[in-house]
Amino acid sequence: MKTIYLVLLSWVCLCTSVSAEPLAHKASLQGKVMDAVDGSPVVGASIYLPLLKQGTVTNEEGFYRIDDLPAVKTTIQVSYVGHLTIIETIDLRTVHEQDFLLQENNAMLKEVVVTGLTGNARADHSPAPVSVVAPYILQSTSSTNIIDAVARQPGVDQITTGSGISKPVIRGLGYNRIVTVNDGIRQEGQQWGDEHGIEVDAQTVHSVEILKGPASLMYGSDAMAGVLVLHEHPVMPLGQMAATVGGEFQTNNSLWDYTVDFAGNKGGIVWNGRWSQKGASEYENKRDGKVWGSQFKERAFTGMLGLNRRWGYSHLKFSTYHIKPGLVEGERDEETDALLHSEAYQKIYHHKVVLDNSFILGDGSLKAVLGYQQNRRKEFKEADESGLDFRLHTINYDVHYTATKELWQWAAGISGMWQHSENLGKEFLIPSYRLFDIGAFASVTRHFEKWTVSGGLRFDHRHLHSYALTDDGEERFEDFSRNFKGLTGSLGVIYRITPQWNARLNLSHGFRAPNISELGSNGEHEGTFRYEIGNHSLSPENSWQFDLGVDYSSSILSAQASLFANHINNYIFLQRLDLASDEFQYMSGDARLWGGEVAVDLHPIEPLHFENTFSYVHAVQLHQPSESRYLPFTPAPRWTSDLRYDIIRDGQVLNNTFISVGLECYLRQSHVHTANDTETATPSYTLFNLSSGTDVKWHGKRVASVYLTAKNLFDRAYQSHLSRLKYADGPGICNMGRNIGIKVLIPIML
Repeated sequence: MKTIYLVLLSWVCLCTSVSAEPLAHKASLQGKVMDAVDGSPVVGASIYLPLLKQGTVTNEEGFYRIDDLPAVKTTIQVSYVGHLTIIETIDLRTVHEQDFLLQENNAMLKEVVVTGLTGNARADHSPAPVSVVAPYILQSTSSTNIIDAVARQPGVDQITTGSGISKPVIRGLGYNRIVTVNDGIRQEGQQWGDEHGIEVDAQTVHSVEILKGPASLMYGSDAMAGVLVLHEHPVMPLGQMAATVGGEFQTNNSLWDYTVDFAGNKGGIVWNGRWSQKGASEYENKRDGKVWGSQFKERAFTGMLGLNRRWGYSHLKFSTYHIKPGLVEGERDEETDALLHSEAYQKIYHHKVVLDNSFILGDGSLKAVLGYQQNRRKEFKEADESGLDFRLHTINYDVHYTATKELWQWAAGISGMWQHSENLGKEFLIPSYRLFDIGAFASVTRHFEKWTVSGGLRFDHRHLHSYALTDDGEERFEDFSRNFKGLTGSLGVIYRITPQWNARLNLSHGFRAPNISELGSNGEHEGTFRYEIGNHSLSPENSWQFDLGVDYSSSILSAQASLFANHINNYIFLQRLDLASDEFQYMSGDARLWGGEVAVDLHPIEPLHFENTFSYVHAVQLHQPSESRYLPFTPAPRWTSDLRYDIIRDGQVLNNTFISVGLECYLRQSHVHTANDTETATPSYTLFNLSSGTDVKWHGKRVASVYLTAKNLFDRAYQSHLSRLKYADGPGICNMGRNIGIKVLIPIML
């Protein structure tokens, strides 16, 4: 709590010191947003300046105005549902009026601003592969958690434990090889555990940015596979207040989800507060019936209070999140083979305070972020007394400067974290430990007429100290310390061959220090069906990844192909020690992964879209016999297809009305780690989905959005290769059966 008070005091002092202004000259911007086809005003179009976190929406005449802006050169983003987003660089020192013409949405590649590399940049200016899940996709998707909502993106999968716990996988790599960024800092929720999900309220996520590979230099160790950046909702336009009420129901597990949000911006004082609550009973499938232990309850409160001024912004964010997921034990009745009730469950509390600042300095901005997180995780078997009980304290810090001048963009800074983990329970899996991590990076980008070249370097140092523990007179954990150092970097180029064709090439080097579970675990991991043993002698993972991409875009067809090859030294994984026990130990070896993604969007007529993606990963451990050749938990090849028809656009009562038919086809995964029955092959299966949605208007304004979905329409009984319940006792447990959902969102302008 002392840390929280220090953060609050620092924020008050900071706001007091900068409220006197003026670090930048004052500017304003106004204009109109019109439809490019008939010249009619676009009502409700979003005008947003990502670097400044300021924006507004157009009125009934398509007019917008933003006052009290800094006189700087920055990026502006103009968007409206059903239309192509406009991204331009605007110099507010000389431009004070700017009109925009919005084109109808076609198959042109979607242009977005990304922030997870080093500062704000267009996604099509990144030589490293980046995907963005837009707000309207998240809004219309029915899911049980935020990872479930993005797992259909090309190259992205999820490791699941029932319907309530999901962990991201990018190009075959997961766990501590992916950094999840939320509220501007890396989310630290003890993500080393199989049944440990991402403790984030999905309702607070406005869009998701997915960086594939170790090209991001801002996050250092653990970003070897990539980064998921969860963006919060933009601040309200100046002088406005609004509330949002939303709810969702799903039939399979009787899931109810409620959310209430209130945000405003008065005189540059901005705020946002949200309460969410979610609950689900056990999910069902036609082979296993009810899967006992798969229920969960979740509640969360998030808030933000800050200042938006022409010197930049200062936002204080705070959140508390609680989830109580059941643990599926998978035991069956010997006579009927029916699943037995499970009394095991977890209680997880995640508290967070973040001070997020950005100051306009010269031709760039200084970003300074300080955050504190506390993650408390308790695991219960039958009695209301915890066995495992972890409490993790984390302090994150990040200070970096980004600048753009003419054709150059550069960034430099330091970031890292301090951690202290405590064992408070009567059972033990990992030792208590302290960790300190620091890294420094620098990157530069140069734009030419047809070329964009970018590169950067980062150096990381991590110190970890594990504490000894004696249990019933025997030494359970021993005292040890490890130091890890790593140099990472990337170098890439984009070549604009023609207005329709782009080619991109990137070479990146990644580094990941072993986590405490891999180094020091010694205990039964409840909910994973195994006893885990660490390995003090593990060395850091180091990777070299090569990416090659080609993009084509026209008014009726867009296509993207991304290929990668990744070589990892000292790849760490769990392997069963022998068939007669449930003991698993962490091993390491050299690994090679290669594969890629292909995406095609065909738009033959104005209201019709036919989108297809294919993802493939081949992951092997070098110099090993056939039974231990393939890496565990490698995603199966996947083809997704969606046929979407826009029924009504710009209607008087209904707007953005669509219907979509989709399928997910997972091919057979026979490349498995069969040593000591660690894994088994997974047969192919295909799931069919339906979805539809519409906005409801009254007197020209949106008063509600309604979405209907039907997933696994034909109630297929299947086991995902990345479902941990596949390895429950007996034949394993299948994933969720048919699930129909309805979601309603109601905006209220105040």
